[in-house]
Amino acid sequence: MRRNPVIPFAIIAVLGIVAMIIVSAAGINQREAIQNEEENGGAKQEEQASGGDPEELFQAKCASCHGGDLSGGVGPNLQKVGSKYSADEIKEIILNGKGSQMPAGLYTGEDATKLAEWLAKKK
Repeated sequence: MRRNPVIPFAIIAVLGIVAMIIVSAAGINQREAIQNEEENGGAKQEEQASGGDPEELFQAKCASCHGGDLSGGVGPNLQKVGSKYSADEIKEIILNGKGSQMPAGLYTGEDATKLAEWLAKKK
């Protein structure tokens, strides 16, 4: 008795379609949860990062480019940035960016000041 060679491919196709439906349904639920979170105060993460410890501020928005240990990566090494720039110069860079890779306005006001003073101590 000979088997039809198309059946394994048909089974794989059906399983793939079922998997796509399941993943799509999960995505719809996530989208609704995100929308509900935004409507009910989506700035919670921003509030947690704001006004905190300078190290927490750094980890929240800077570590992805400058490395969690300030060793650099996409952005430059900041382990001894205080020997190169003053706190005011660092704050100016935080506020206005530098070059094409460092975006402006990641932090403003008191958060920028705290972060600049913390980085200026790195010598």
